[in-house]
Amino acid sequence: MNCKFKPNARFLTISAARAAPPIPPRSTVDEKDIEEAFLKGSGPGGQKINKTSSAVQLKHLPTGTVVKSQATRSRSQNRTIARRLLADKLEEADKGPQSRVAIKAEIKKKKKASSSKKARRKYRDLQDDAPDQAPRADDIHSSSKETSTEATANHRK
Repeated sequence: MNCKFKPNARFLTISAARAAPPIPPRSTVDEKDIEEAFLKGSGPGGQKINKTSSAVQLKHLPTGTVVKSQATRSRSQNRTIARRLLADKLEEADKGPQSRVAIKAEIKKKKKASSSKKARRKYRDLQDDAPDQAPRADDIHSSSKETSTEATANHRK
């Protein structure tokens, strides 16, 4: 058989054949539709969080949707995070299962299911390869209970 290595050849892998659907780009919200307020923070973080107005609350005027962000101590970072949260929330309400957030959640769910399936398969294979003479955990615990009961009875005599 005459096989030559082709450096520029493309190989189709299984993972490439089952590629996930592309994630749509992030949506944006018009600034004129947003009412922004800066609030004093609450919760853990000490006196600095409670004294400064670094928490951001955004209200989408057409829908009345409200989002609050207090993820960091920086007002500018909280503004960015709050705008992203508001855009995701509005898109999810508008598009439902076709939204970016829903697609990302579905991809994450599938990855988790796949990894747990692999783990089950791995341990099932290990269990099948193990010798049948090894005692099970239930057998070990029941025999130790009997032994401790016998030891208590012998100690009382």
